[in-house]
Amino acid sequence: MGNVQSLLSFGAMLILALVSLNFNDAVLSNSTTEIENKVVLTAFSLADDLIEEIKVRAFDAATVDFPTSNPASLTAAGSLGPGWWESYPNFNDIDDFNNYSRVVSAPHAENYSVNCSIYYVNGDDPDQVSSTQTFYKKATVTVSSPYMKNPISLSFIFTLK
Repeated sequence: MGNVQSLLSFGAMLILALVSLNFNDAVLSNSTTEIENKVVLTAFSLADDLIEEIKVRAFDAATVDFPTSNPASLTAAGSLGPGWWESYPNFNDIDDFNNYSRVVSAPHAENYSVNCSIYYVNGDDPDQVSSTQTFYKKATVTVSSPYMKNPISLSFIFTLK
């Protein structure tokens, strides 16, 4: 009977070891998922914060003081971006954020790269970029991090109408 009991004891220890390894793997996997979720939520929050910051600006330099009914009076599509005299955080209109970027660090992950692009879009199809001035501008904010598999992109359509 000694050999049978030894074999049963060995089998029980083997099963206990396998259960323990599976439990440790599950705990580690949950911790990794929790950290990844925090990083993605922080990236989403950073993108949303920048869009909210852009929303309080005028539609265009030509509309800072007075509205316009002529799209040709707006900033040319090839000239979107800050003027040489403008610097963040003192941007006065939406398109000053074109090609804007910054690096942000948070307590649980550092080096988030926040990038923004602004362009005119077709009013009937906001996914179609326009090479001429329109009353619609699209802001796309992309946030990436070395801790994320894929970047987060948020877009918002601004209109003068």
